[in-house]
Amino acid sequence: MQSLDTLSPPFDRLTHDEAEILKQRIDIAYFRPGAVIVHQGQASDFLHVIIKGAVEARHGAALHDVLGAGDIFDARAVVHNEAGEDFVAAEETLCFLLPRSNILDLVHRNDGFAAFFYAELSRKLDALPTQRDLRGIDSVLGTRIRDARHSEAVFIRGCATLEAAAHAMLEADTDAVFVDDGERTGVVTGLKLTRACMIRRLPAETPVREIAQFEVVSINADQLLVDALLIMTRSNKRRIAVTEDGRYVGLLRDLDILGLFAGNSQLIPGRIARATSVADLSGAAHDIQEQVERLCRQGVRVEAINNITADLNSRLHGKLFEIVAPPAIREAGCLFLMGSEGRGEQSVRTDQDNGLLLARPVPEADLATFQADFTLALESFGFPPCPGNIMVRNPLWSQPIDKFLAQLRTWVHAADSEAAMNLSIFADAVAVAGDTHVLAGAKASLIEMVRGETRLLAEIAKLIDLFSTDDLGVLGTVFATIGFRRKDIDLKRDGTFPIIHGVRVLSLEHDTLAGSTRQRAEALVARGALDAHFAGEILSALTIFMNLRLSAQIDARHRGRTDATSAVNVGAMPTVERDMLRDALRIVRRFRELIHVRYSLTGP
Repeated sequence: MQSLDTLSPPFDRLTHDEAEILKQRIDIAYFRPGAVIVHQGQASDFLHVIIKGAVEARHGAALHDVLGAGDIFDARAVVHNEAGEDFVAAEETLCFLLPRSNILDLVHRNDGFAAFFYAELSRKLDALPTQRDLRGIDSVLGTRIRDARHSEAVFIRGCATLEAAAHAMLEADTDAVFVDDGERTGVVTGLKLTRACMIRRLPAETPVREIAQFEVVSINADQLLVDALLIMTRSNKRRIAVTEDGRYVGLLRDLDILGLFAGNSQLIPGRIARATSVADLSGAAHDIQEQVERLCRQGVRVEAINNITADLNSRLHGKLFEIVAPPAIREAGCLFLMGSEGRGEQSVRTDQDNGLLLARPVPEADLATFQADFTLALESFGFPPCPGNIMVRNPLWSQPIDKFLAQLRTWVHAADSEAAMNLSIFADAVAVAGDTHVLAGAKASLIEMVRGETRLLAEIAKLIDLFSTDDLGVLGTVFATIGFRRKDIDLKRDGTFPIIHGVRVLSLEHDTLAGSTRQRAEALVARGALDAHFAGEILSALTIFMNLRLSAQIDARHRGRTDATSAVNVGAMPTVERDMLRDALRIVRRFRELIHVRYSLTGP
């Protein structure tokens, strides 16, 4: 007879003795198709682990999940005396029965095991250890030199003065240059230059060949970082030259290698600030995306990754505006971002969502040039055009402030689905360059226009059901009927969007539009518009969805896919992750119900 797998979550958190005692108390039960194993709202004397067969989790007529071999149900019925759903055998099913008394004893004695059973998703999320990619170090050291960040080669003549060498380093923003002295090539560093001038008191007119090091240690660009680390160690060098096709192409420092482990988000702002062309910014845009993956591998919380990325992307857009905008637009314009970028919740790069407000009219030729150059530059950075054309190149999102305010009033008075969508989009706008007061005034006007417009707010609130499926509930897009189920769930459609939009419409009503969804929810709690405990559950559910989505986006990017970056395979998830996803989807369902009641909506 098959035995309980105590090496799988959450049983892997038990000690050897605890696991052995639990095994001795286990029984096995058989359930016919259609049998209700656990009733919604009732307690259960056993925790069930499916051996074979399938069990449906149902809320009335709505099918929320289909559980298979290895899945566990229902922790809430055991620990909290109230099952969240009906659990019904979909076919002949065998289950391990783990007595409630033993489970409760383990919950009280083992904090790690107890984390699995917490009713509050926030406590469960906090109790779980941060998952890190233990292969991160190996993957970094296995990177080829050419794919790692290193400074480009800068050459000066051996007869150039020390002063000229200092200026060359300053202009190239580097701390070392190559010295071309006839048939030999050397290197001079900023530190050596400083010592020559300040300690040895050499005149500024001294030829740089006098202090250059002509025994250059090098590595080929096709070799690995681990090889570079070994060469640095053996030669006692903090930087080595990089060669390609027999010529020097750059310098690799120990700090460059360290940055791949520790991250280099603190270096990217400087690179953006020094950029003088679109080409310069392209490298910084690449660095931002690589930083996201690096932080994810290191187990950094998704909220922190979002905050870092939002700051860097804002700087990137602001600098691009400064580079490509004609003077008239720089003086009169306010560039703003919307969507996840506007809320500061984007990590992996997605569609462009941006606009331009003008304090006064500008020459049409200048505006057309800016619209084209700005959009094309972002495309070259890896930001694809928005399918809905919510971009500066669209006249609707790129116009003088007086005309835009008139457009806002038109949308408010129309109060139809299209107007609701456009107002929701603009609600997330945040200024990143130019005259920020222009956008601040427009958003203040929006709040005033929306105040008391109950019909409009209800129309905006309806968007929470934009992607819902009435017949099968929250997981209707995943499970149609037993035996005919899709393996993927769209985390944006079924998870993040309902939460983000529900908080957004409440924030529109209560004038708390600033910041991220988390900041908005906290502001709603402070104003008494949202229960503090439920707000915590909503935000924890959002964190679950964002974590899973970030992993899915990175995986899709590595596979060269851009069409399924929000999809995850539910069946392939570990038990604990799947349990947390189910809890998060329950929170979404409850939040939908709250929005429906608050705005008197009909529907799902």
